[in-house]
Amino acid sequence: MSIIDKALGAVTPPESDKSRAKATAEARALATPGDWLSLALDHHDEIRAGFEACRKARSGPMRVRALQALGLVLNGHSLAEEVVLYPAFSKAGHKAATGLAYTEQTTAKMQMAELERIDPTTRDWKDKLEHIRGAVLHHIFEEESTWFPALKADYDDQEHLSRRFHEEAQRHVVGPAKAVIAEARTVGRELRESQ
Repeated sequence: MSIIDKALGAVTPPESDKSRAKATAEARALATPGDWLSLALDHHDEIRAGFEACRKARSGPMRVRALQALGLVLNGHSLAEEVVLYPAFSKAGHKAATGLAYTEQTTAKMQMAELERIDPTTRDWKDKLEHIRGAVLHHIFEEESTWFPALKADYDDQEHLSRRFHEEAQRHVVGPAKAVIAEARTVGRELRESQ
């Protein structure tokens, strides 16, 4: 783990699993079936599952497959947020938080690119994965506990957000990732069956 990774970990200590679960439950309570928030929360569930598949994969090839699936969902979801939700969040008066959101997502993409270049059979790969996982889970916590509830309360055209977020999710998450998501689920089943 690099010095930058260690410094970032010290600046953003992880929330407890209990705090994360509470934030997710409270955000789910604000969501309406089929709205942008429910879809974003579903993506978050897929991202968490993708990290778990990476963590549980035992061989290098299985880790690579799990990482590819995670990358598609993670990147597709972030693009949909960056195109639809974050501009609306800024327009609703949350410019500083919006800047932080973009920065965190760009950093995660850069870290994922670094992870692809590390031998997946090494401890360095596992350490880098855990660093990225911690940063992404923190970002999700920020969204679910603070940013998304504020966007739900402060943005005046929720129907527009839902329509546009669904369009971008279809373009960046569902379309390209459908086969790989199915593959990730297969890897997950294989992992469970081998235990």
